[in-house]
Amino acid sequence: MKEQRMINGHPFISYSKETYTESETLQRSSDFYEWMNKRRSIREFSDQPVPLTVIQNILLSASTAPSGAHKQPWTFCVVSNPSIKTAIRQAAEAEEKESYENRMSEEWLEDLAPLQTDWQKSFLETAPYLIVVFRRSYEFTDTGKKKQNYYVTESCGIACGMLLTAIHHAGLAALTHTPSPMNFLVQLLNRPENEKPFLLIPVGYPAKECWVPDLKRKSLEEITVWY
Repeated sequence: MKEQRMINGHPFISYSKETYTESETLQRSSDFYEWMNKRRSIREFSDQPVPLTVIQNILLSASTAPSGAHKQPWTFCVVSNPSIKTAIRQAAEAEEKESYENRMSEEWLEDLAPLQTDWQKSFLETAPYLIVVFRRSYEFTDTGKKKQNYYVTESCGIACGMLLTAIHHAGLAALTHTPSPMNFLVQLLNRPENEKPFLLIPVGYPAKECWVPDLKRKSLEEITVWY
């Protein structure tokens, strides 16, 4: 039973966490990096079913993320309905086709060339689940008054990072898909005015034959400045 106390009129509970020896900490941090370094975004999914409870646990894990003033300003819309997935694919492909043909600069297209992406998004129908993340800029009180959320973009970004980690931990794979613009998701999923699309994440198992670009991640020296 956690010890409880009131601090300036607000409830607090005692907090403690298991700790490890220095050698254990080193090993755990190394093992976690090696395991996370195996994570890849994929575009070739299997249609093998994923238990709903697995998705529920993944979302609960993502929602342990820290957020501004603990507002948790996100909504996870989980789509498995085939007709809705088809509608999302059709709308996303229409936007992506326009982007690839008219909106993207030559430099952008050159940067995408090693990934071999295009406007066709069959994975939006093949993956058993689509998790559409919406950011909530504000809430409504019972009287209809707007109540502000804080650091919404940062909070949702952290939650999505933890979501991707939880997906990887469960033995599944994902893709961070950002069709631009994404407002069609508001209409298709009938979301309220305080929610804006943040990220579209297909989730499932990799196809039996799945290929990913042979990419190299930046070294520690390239990403770190020590003071």
